[in-house]
Amino acid sequence: MKKINVLVTGGGSPGIAGTIYSLKNNYDKRNIKVTCTDIQEDCVGRYLADKFYKIYKASDTEKYLKNLLEICNNEKIDVILPQNTAELLTLAKNQAKFTNVGIKIVVSNHKQLITANNKYELLKISESIGIPFPKYSIVCNKNNLILSAKKIGWPNNPVVVKPPDSNGSRGLRIIDENKNYKELFYNQKPTNMFTKFEPFLEMIGDSFDPLLLMEYLPGEEITIDVFRNKEKFVSIPRIRSEIRSGISFRNKAIKSYELINYSKILSDHLNIMYCFGYQFKYDSNGIPKILECNPRVQGTMVFSTFMGVNMIYSAIKSILNEKLPEFSLEWETNLLRYFGAIGITKDGIVKI
Repeated sequence: MKKINVLVTGGGSPGIAGTIYSLKNNYDKRNIKVTCTDIQEDCVGRYLADKFYKIYKASDTEKYLKNLLEICNNEKIDVILPQNTAELLTLAKNQAKFTNVGIKIVVSNHKQLITANNKYELLKISESIGIPFPKYSIVCNKNNLILSAKKIGWPNNPVVVKPPDSNGSRGLRIIDENKNYKELFYNQKPTNMFTKFEPFLEMIGDSFDPLLLMEYLPGEEITIDVFRNKEKFVSIPRIRSEIRSGISFRNKAIKSYELINYSKILSDHLNIMYCFGYQFKYDSNGIPKILECNPRVQGTMVFSTFMGVNMIYSAIKSILNEKLPEFSLEWETNLLRYFGAIGITKDGIVKI
């Protein structure tokens, strides 16, 4: 099978080791050279990939695209696999600059990505097509926030506030008047996302950019890894039984036809392609409700590789118009993440 050169963005992302593992340990035993990029010079991807380049931020669009095209030319890149949401949108909008020189990008349509990545728009769509959703509202000032929170159930019940287009738990706060905050102070790390209303209002001010206000769902959180192209659809729900700073540390596959069906309905409606995922959470009545869509490689998508699907490599094959094999899923699969490290000395590199 032909050797290919793949460029993976987001070399400093939490999932970079799993992404590179999935490419290197693909089911075709294919020789893949991985080039990695990141805005930081010294990131993990630099030491795990075959080649590494520091790159401009995607927000500096002109310099970013020129830089990336130069790297692709230097390394004879066949496929770009974006992992960073900001880069994903920029690449989707400027995809023709790369396809015109024979470089494929694992990315959906720009307009579809904007919709899928916006949590408020996703909730509206879910409501319209019958996917269970939490109570929600969009707010942009103090008075509107207080009134909307009361309608959802505050102060008797906690509510969630977050930017509608954030990712990776950025900007997320759970407003809960009933928590024992003294206990949290002594027993939780300072990254704890719980707060009371008054401190939150002091921080955010009387007016602010639009925020998504939602009911708090107390049950287990579910990530669904999805692969979709014109011929195949694979969906793997997994329980996130331990989460630290938005990253899964313990996962267990669950063969839930209900969640698989919800992900199929959403994916067909949004018409997003290749590898991506959803977050659901159970409410107090045991109903799974949609939280968000991640229209890119998810941080723990290596789980699919362990299950026998390898969605990441399948996305590469799909964009190259190669036929995919039949998959056999091993549902009795668990994942336990741990903290590894790379030691860098004048004598070389040690990975643990």
